[in-house]
Amino acid sequence: MKLALGYIPFLWPAEQVRSFYLEMAEQPLDIIYLGEAVCSKRRAMRTGEWIDLGRQLAGAGKQTVLSSLALIEAKSELATLKRLCDNGELMVEANDMAAVQMMHERGLPFVTGNGINIYNVHSLRILHAKGLHRWVFPVELSAQCLRDLLDDARNLGIKDQLETEVLAYGHLGLAYSARCFTARAHDLPKDQCGFVCKQYPAGMNLATQEDQQLFTVNGIQVMSGEVCNLLGEVPTMRDMGVDVLRLNPTGHDITPVIARFRAAVNGQPVDSDDLAPGVNGYWLGRPGMDHDLPWVDTLLE
Repeated sequence: MKLALGYIPFLWPAEQVRSFYLEMAEQPLDIIYLGEAVCSKRRAMRTGEWIDLGRQLAGAGKQTVLSSLALIEAKSELATLKRLCDNGELMVEANDMAAVQMMHERGLPFVTGNGINIYNVHSLRILHAKGLHRWVFPVELSAQCLRDLLDDARNLGIKDQLETEVLAYGHLGLAYSARCFTARAHDLPKDQCGFVCKQYPAGMNLATQEDQQLFTVNGIQVMSGEVCNLLGEVPTMRDMGVDVLRLNPTGHDITPVIARFRAAVNGQPVDSDDLAPGVNGYWLGRPGMDHDLPWVDTLLE
């Protein structure tokens, strides 16, 4: 199994981004995703700078993938997407079907991210015919759904022609909107947002009246309030045939997380102290906010 670092979902200053990736180049990661996949207004890093940084990481021995926007609304955004697809060296993570079409037209392999919903083997087969190299399993589906889908892919003879990637750590990306939720929270219009999201390098918490963390608001994106943590599921995913585990930056130090997952991928037993509960409900076939704790199982009996 390989370890992948997902793209930074939040708005960080350019120097912080560069410093972060230089540090990640020294970590035991096989794949690094980078780029602006949430909001095209975020221009702390220009397209050419993302591509140059990607080439630098590739030179450090990492498989580097440029992530595309999940919501394209303007011709300028299509022009940026075209530049990503024409970079001539790095693979692209398609987060919408425009990117899939552009990569297919160029005869280039690509990855599909969480912006592309693949719920059955028929979708997988169609995208594979268009050049799909690796796909990311939708975060809202269960482990049983993945098991069934991979069994279907084996029966069709395409399982070994594709890499399967699962988000194993990080906030779950739940929805995108043309409206900017962070700007709205500050009573600002989207076109005059003042990049208020830069005030929230780990996203803006949205809690219930009972003070339960419900969502993490990230500009036009809504994410889970807490992180998903599938560290304890690594052996299960290996047995299923999962090829890649993705760890998403959360705004906190991710280095210890990488070390724990690398040890688990290498076959070392997981220390019970490392099994911090995560919102793993979707993976378990339950409501997404459920934690995988023994008392939850007791309540459901």
